Amino acid sequence: MNLLRTTLIASAIAATFSAPLALAQTTSAAAPKLKVGLMLPYTGTFAALGNAIENGFRLHVAEQGGKLGGREIEFVKVDDESDPSKATDNVNKLIKRDNVDVLVGTVHSGVAMGMAKVAKDTGTLLIVPNAGADIVTGAMCAPNIFRSSFSNWQPGYAMGEVMAKKGLKKVVTITWKYAAGDESVKGFKESFEKSGGKVVKELSLPFPGVEFQALLTEIAATKPDAVFTFFAGGGAVKFVKDYAAAGLKKTIPLYGSGFLTDGTLEAQGADADGLMTALHYADSLNTPRDNAFRLAYAKAYKLQPDVYAVQGYDAAQMLAAGLSAVKGDMSKKAELSAAIENAKINSPRGPFTLSKAHNPVQDIYLRQVSGKENKVIGIASKGLVDPARGCKS
Repeated sequence: MNLLRTTLIASAIAATFSAPLALAQTTSAAAPKLKVGLMLPYTGTFAALGNAIENGFRLHVAEQGGKLGGREIEFVKVDDESDPSKATDNVNKLIKRDNVDVLVGTVHSGVAMGMAKVAKDTGTLLIVPNAGADIVTGAMCAPNIFRSSFSNWQPGYAMGEVMAKKGLKKVVTITWKYAAGDESVKGFKESFEKSGGKVVKELSLPFPGVEFQALLTEIAATKPDAVFTFFAGGGAVKFVKDYAAAGLKKTIPLYGSGFLTDGTLEAQGADADGLMTALHYADSLNTPRDNAFRLAYAKAYKLQPDVYAVQGYDAAQMLAAGLSAVKGDMSKKAELSAAIENAKINSPRGPFTLSKAHNPVQDIYLRQVSGKENKVIGIASKGLVDPARGCKS
């Protein structure tokens, strides 16, 4: 009996000391969490856009069991306030104070340019889930900078082709005076005038101003064949409503980059009905991939997804493609970048690849507002590649 008792006591002691040891070994073997810095607008004109991007990103992570490339994801959030003057400080906080491994942001093109500069200088991986600033995948292009959305040039250029084919000759453009507006109009003008049209007047107002009345009066006096516009978020809602209230919708057709009516239809109501826009996503694609995404998003957030949610979702897919290739090892920067660059992303918008400048090569859809949907009525431009002017990468 004494021998048995001694054996039992020895076994209990061994178990007591081996349990913490086993736990320590398990813990040390587990990869540390991957810190993703979300620098997005959570207040102001673009707040809804920032939330949709985050929702989309989190949805893909959740679908992968909370891990990408074997690494559990930890989020660190900063409200960029759509203020370019705060961009450098905000992104440096994420990199230096919070030690994030990856930057994801943002919506405002001016803020994105600030982010891209710091990312390029520090070598931090940056995935831009919206801001279309041409320079980000143009002159500022770098092996560690990617975009999951579009360049400002793309939807504008595609709509210029569409409007020229419709036989429209004289067009007025109107937008905010900032990078996204200027570049969208520039892309539109490039293709529209190349096809024989003429932009007779370029109107703008400072971002995020919404006092449109004087400009609408000027449009009425000019009597163009049509108007091309770029506005987004709250500004897009007010512009569409003011355009209709001024009686212009009935006499001068309004066309736009798709952000005019994406995520805004509920607030725009009947004033948006019939508007035609060009964008890389639409509400009625009705593909198995998109239907599954829309159902999952609606279940998770009790909301219908829009283009911003898709871009956030695809930013996570791109990160996952890179991390899977390096088994979660962020130190393998060249291999990580090459894997993302060469990935074919199975997006709800339709499959897309990335150009050498790291901008999506994608179809731009022609959409028309019908009720609460941006319905596809055709392809405005197939597999449109941004020219990436100034990129030396």
